[in-house]
Amino acid sequence: MSISKPATAAPSRPLLTTVCVLLGMLVITPSLFAGPPFRTDDPETVEYKHWEFYVAHTYNNDKDGVSGTAPHLELNYGVVPNVQLHIITPFAYDRPQGGPNSYGFGDLELGVKYRFVQETEKIPMVGIFPILELPTGNHSKGLGNGEAQFFLPLWLQKAWGPWQSYGGGGYWINPGTGNKDYWFFGWQGQREITKWVTVGAEIFYNTPTTTDGDYQVGYNIGGLVNFTENDHLIFSAGSDIHGQNRFSYYIAYLWTWGPPENKANTKKEKGREVKIFRSGARGY
Repeated sequence: MSISKPATAAPSRPLLTTVCVLLGMLVITPSLFAGPPFRTDDPETVEYKHWEFYVAHTYNNDKDGVSGTAPHLELNYGVVPNVQLHIITPFAYDRPQGGPNSYGFGDLELGVKYRFVQETEKIPMVGIFPILELPTGNHSKGLGNGEAQFFLPLWLQKAWGPWQSYGGGGYWINPGTGNKDYWFFGWQGQREITKWVTVGAEIFYNTPTTTDGDYQVGYNIGGLVNFTENDHLIFSAGSDIHGQNRFSYYIAYLWTWGPPENKANTKKEKGREVKIFRSGARGY
């Protein structure tokens, strides 16, 4: 979803700043969802020298049981203009039907988003967002895939007044016993109701992810509430139209911050929006 780009530096928050620095170190040193809170992503990058930090929780109920994250932490940073670094560190849980409950660190997600076409009156914004899933979760306990995965998508976006829409798709390399590579496609639409509230919905499709699996078609409906220029609540819920997901939801606190805008850029940037429904590959 969208909010006006913060024009002020973030307030002092030593604890959150410490966490963000630690996550940044993970980027420098080095379960399937997508992004906050939709599976469909967009090509818009975090503004240069600006940050997004999410503390989120997900819940997924299907025929095999209940799984999700509690919590997962997501950090995005505009490292240079039109380029964004991305990391998700999840703490996952799995409660299979008839099996033992598990909780622990899930698969680490790393990504780089690159916007190479700027939006104009007639041309949509275009970008890519390669994602790498590292098998850091315990596969035997249902907390990870067990193999590294890679996603290479292409995303587009266009806005008309208070309306905005984005979508696209890409190819997942999905190794592992019983797994198969697959395609994912999704499209989202959203509308700014007031300065403080935005609502949106998506529909998505992916080909079978396992050798004995079926295709999936699903939807999510979500919203954004801006408490301040820096503090936001985002959420979504949905299920499959065709597939195994009976019900799922996502909820997160989002903190955005960056250097103050100079006066020369303030007028130019006025009215410009940034996506808050940003996705990684997994939506967490």
